[in-house]
Amino acid sequence: MIKRLLPMLVAGIVSASLPATAAAATEDYRISEKPLEMTIHMHFRDKYAWDENWPVARKAAELTGITLKGVASRVGTNSQEMFNLMMVTGDLPDVVGGDALKDNFFKYGMEGAFLPLNDLIDEHAPHLKQMLADNPAIKKAITAPDGNIYYIPYIPDGKAARGYFIRQDWLDKLGLQQPQNVDELHAVLTAFRNQDPNGNGKMDEVPYFARQWPELIRLVTLWDARSTGSDAYHEFYIKDDTVRFGYADPEYRVAMRNLAQWYKEGLIDQEVFTRGARSREFLLGNDLGGMTHDWFASTSGYNESLADKVPGINLVPFAPPASPTGVRMEENGRIEVKPDGWAISHANEHPVETIKYFDFVFTDTGRKLFNFGVEGEHWNLVDGKATYTPEVLGSDKPVNAQMWEIGAQIPVGFHMDYAYERQWTNDIALAGIDLYEKENYIIPQFSGIAMTVEERKVYDKHWPNILTYMLETQQAWILGSRDVDADWDSYMQRINDLGFEKVQAALQSGYNRQYR
Repeated sequence: MIKRLLPMLVAGIVSASLPATAAAATEDYRISEKPLEMTIHMHFRDKYAWDENWPVARKAAELTGITLKGVASRVGTNSQEMFNLMMVTGDLPDVVGGDALKDNFFKYGMEGAFLPLNDLIDEHAPHLKQMLADNPAIKKAITAPDGNIYYIPYIPDGKAARGYFIRQDWLDKLGLQQPQNVDELHAVLTAFRNQDPNGNGKMDEVPYFARQWPELIRLVTLWDARSTGSDAYHEFYIKDDTVRFGYADPEYRVAMRNLAQWYKEGLIDQEVFTRGARSREFLLGNDLGGMTHDWFASTSGYNESLADKVPGINLVPFAPPASPTGVRMEENGRIEVKPDGWAISHANEHPVETIKYFDFVFTDTGRKLFNFGVEGEHWNLVDGKATYTPEVLGSDKPVNAQMWEIGAQIPVGFHMDYAYERQWTNDIALAGIDLYEKENYIIPQFSGIAMTVEERKVYDKHWPNILTYMLETQQAWILGSRDVDADWDSYMQRINDLGFEKVQAALQSGYNRQYR
């Protein structure tokens, strides 16, 4: 545990920045007259680490005069463990960043490990200050229980993320229409299973498949249940200002009963829990998969990549089928603010210069740099818009992977520009995105709760065991080794014995304080 540290009087620290009038006159983003080097621990997605040699990092250093030198191991494979080890040693760099660190920033910030940024933003970061003024929901989401902001977040852009996809060529072959409700969907999947749409004379079709098995659980929304409240799996959600968890709702019982039946009928991939991340390539590439729920941009690309291997393949997005009560729900969307970003540690001797660097990323120039890469190298301005070069768009590597390799689109505190993704999204996906957004199928995503120390203790003590039990039971119900109706009363009793109501009460307390 990091000992509580004495607050730093950052207001008295003198910045070495250029006068504001000079910067404005020259549109110079230089923060320090002399080159200033600071350290950053940033390991993210279990395989990437900040590299000062990234083109984006080099360009930012050129423009601002500040170089962030990465100190996280580039061979590490567990970002969270590396963060924990750093905190245990107490040897903190100037800046700490990465994905899924919000709760850690709150926890250790309130203990003194990270600086409160409120005054620094107010006095030295005009672009960040304006962003928070324009987006009060974001400000609430990143404010710790003590009223302080300890990190600058990654802010997504756009609404749509994932959607339902179906083999239109299979529908056409069988003379079927796109399913409009859950009963029609059951009928279509049954036809996919029994009527040989791939034409090989075998009953080998897999009607519904998913790369990540929680996308199977997402189907509970077809019966008005919920599987999560955000863009992460298995999260709490809010209904009528009440903190709820989908796997404890009565609608979930009905949904599990139906999913277990669909699995028994062979409508769901029998290897959905074990096939893994390449199931999309395998099942579509072998003309076996009929329907999935996945990312718009990447999923729609299979019509082109598999055109020679699977002639006539036509995988298209379609509207969420209506539930028995008539609700069409797309549970997954882009959350308003990510739990990713970066913070200033107590060891930082240049907090003013650092917050100005953070602020630079929210200028028009900084936002383009961290979204698209280096102008003239990765993109050019065309009709006033950042447009990728033919080399980027025509590469064998996906554009997002190219960006990660140069230091763009990484989970620092920045504002994503959806134009980065739209450029490499094909017309099929764009039509699906427009459909989901125009028809308001995508439900609001919840940004989470900033817990106090006591609330966090309750959560950490009880929730891991509760969720493990829920997921184990969930899988047993679907696979048919247990029955949801026979188990339901004992299931609810068990989760309450494990502390579910205590966790729910702690989160409700935090929600009331933060949002109400």
